[in-house]
Amino acid sequence: MMTIRRSNERGDANHGWLRSKHTFSFANYYDPRHMGFRSLRVINEDRVAGGAGFPTHPHRDMEILSYVLEGALEHKDTLGTGSVIRPGDVQRMSAGTGVAHSEYNHSRDEGVHFLQIWLLPGQRAITPSYEQKNFSRDEKLNRLRLVASPDGRDGSLTIHQDAELYVGLLSPNAEVTHHPAKGRGVWVQVARGAIELNGERLDAGDGASFEDMDAVTLKGLEDAEVLVFDLA
Repeated sequence: MMTIRRSNERGDANHGWLRSKHTFSFANYYDPRHMGFRSLRVINEDRVAGGAGFPTHPHRDMEILSYVLEGALEHKDTLGTGSVIRPGDVQRMSAGTGVAHSEYNHSRDEGVHFLQIWLLPGQRAITPSYEQKNFSRDEKLNRLRLVASPDGRDGSLTIHQDAELYVGLLSPNAEVTHHPAKGRGVWVQVARGAIELNGERLDAGDGASFEDMDAVTLKGLEDAEVLVFDLA
């Protein structure tokens, strides 16, 4: 069964310096029908103005992934990590017993557009840790590239949950199929462009969940960037 979550149905927060779209309930946006999907708890599409950002704030017991679409995001945390996340990079921060971090637009003039993703951890109170890797355009072009997994296989980031994240860049008419194992759920998020998903059109910001599906087929209708979550 496929359930579509349209972009215009998402929560909307406009703070001036920050414009955020919430796929699931978050902060002041609450909808009991949309509290997450399996271990996937947050997908926020954030646009941060130049010179602005999130001051230092704490997290615990959460797997946090950052995926930049445009611009550059500057990250600092109490683990001593300082980095800049750019398109093609995927960042993972395991909050575990507790970590504080800040996220700022690296540019004073241009905006940054990114996805903030939270997954519930498979185990609580782990030691906090950080990881960041770049995945080239060629690795993702017209295929689904594994970028995060529980075992870090194929050069992916290691996340502390039975979940896998794939990223694909689809050209018009290019088609890829994902085959989840029996009993697993799949969430597809369109970051940019438009695709046909098992016969239905999805545009940028749209998402869809699948339960009890043998195959999930994505076809590019225009140049598109997609994230596919395979979840226990």
